[in-house]
Amino acid sequence: MGHPDCRTLIIGAGFGGICMGVKLKEAGDEDFVIVEKADEVGGTWRENTYPGAECDIASALYSYSFAPNPAWDFKWAKQAQIHAYQKGVAKDYGLYPHIRFGRTVVATAFNDGVWETEFSDGEVITSQFLISAIGQLHIPKTPEITGASDFAGTSFHSAQWDHSYDYAGKRIAVIGNAASAIQLIPELAEVTDNLTVYHRTPNWIVPKKDRAYWGIEKWLGKRFPVLGKLYRFNLFAQGEFFIWRIIQGKPISKWLGTQWVKMGLRKHVKDPELRAKMTPDYPMGARRILLSDKIYPALAKDTVENVTDGIERVTAVGIKTQDGTERAHDLIVYATGFHTNPFLKEIEVTGEGGRALRDHWADGARAYMGLMTAGFPNLFVLYGPNTNTGHTSIIYKLENQVGYVLQLMDRTSAKIEVTEAAESEFSDEMQSRLKDLAWSKVEASWYKVGDKVPNNWPGSALEYKRRYKTPIWEHYEIS
Repeated sequence: MGHPDCRTLIIGAGFGGICMGVKLKEAGDEDFVIVEKADEVGGTWRENTYPGAECDIASALYSYSFAPNPAWDFKWAKQAQIHAYQKGVAKDYGLYPHIRFGRTVVATAFNDGVWETEFSDGEVITSQFLISAIGQLHIPKTPEITGASDFAGTSFHSAQWDHSYDYAGKRIAVIGNAASAIQLIPELAEVTDNLTVYHRTPNWIVPKKDRAYWGIEKWLGKRFPVLGKLYRFNLFAQGEFFIWRIIQGKPISKWLGTQWVKMGLRKHVKDPELRAKMTPDYPMGARRILLSDKIYPALAKDTVENVTDGIERVTAVGIKTQDGTERAHDLIVYATGFHTNPFLKEIEVTGEGGRALRDHWADGARAYMGLMTAGFPNLFVLYGPNTNTGHTSIIYKLENQVGYVLQLMDRTSAKIEVTEAAESEFSDEMQSRLKDLAWSKVEASWYKVGDKVPNNWPGSALEYKRRYKTPIWEHYEIS
């Protein structure tokens, strides 16, 4: 094995990369480098700055267990405070000296026992271990609509918000109605009397019951950390013992959740025709369950038009739908989410024997424990295949993954890789169990590729923690 430039190279400085760096330092390992394509840490919370951007997992749970923040302003934190929290953790744990900003990875290959990672400017860094912490939701997806380039107004994706554009009073179109859309639509509806929302498949949207924390609550959380831990567990339990049971298809939980949503619809949307259009016809949990207190009142406004007809084309002045109606717009916002299953999509990854990861994953990404794939030694993918969740915090999952990876690294002097048999068995188990869950009950969603669900974990969060506690060493080849 050649002498590497560092023991560990981490790609990405979002929640996953920060967690990995913190835990390496806590283990006494300072021989690591974090490379980040942007000029600051944060990942998705640095990039998504659209109006109303906030998390749909409660703040006290969407944060590291080792770095609680009793100063959250709202139950569901806004983008700016989440980003500030990430920067604070990176600073407090001494990560900035390890981070190299403005470094875009284009290719990486395993040669002579080390990973050779190449950047857009031609620089190469070698490392014994390579950790991908680039996440799943970072490549904006803008649909290919006929005539989009002909539009004479302004258009951009919600994840690429142009803050120099003054949208107040403009004729605005929003394409999409999922997680990002339901946050920004109410904000736009407050500043214009001409907002058109183009949406097709409705979502199950439950009341968020968001509120600002009182000063006494913040003080108690800071003064008595155990109260913060109890509150965090309460939030965890709500997802684990209610939302998860909806995804499993448990009749009582599913009925209660469905009635909760329909109650909110009846309260805010008085037009029965519009209410029918906003009621999903697929099982609750099949697509991500969304949370909002504001979206139904916003969509019910007289100044908001809801269009469910398909879009035929974008014209120079606006959007023409398939019923022949053309509506004029000054701004088109594509709130259309991100490319699904982008695991290492933008990086050319080559394993042993010249094996390309794109070819290895041609039928869909898969990885043993969501972390390792056969033929690619010493490569760990945080938030990888079958890691995502629909009911709890991905930060919880990342902490378990990082602890598991550290155990693998500690056991390895040169090289570790998962066996093909273990990876295949794990992948078969995932897909077999996922067939019984709500995610498999719809033809298409961002969770799916064909008939497979490569994104999601098929069990509870407690099962996840248990299985990531100790590696099954016979599933690995270690040299």
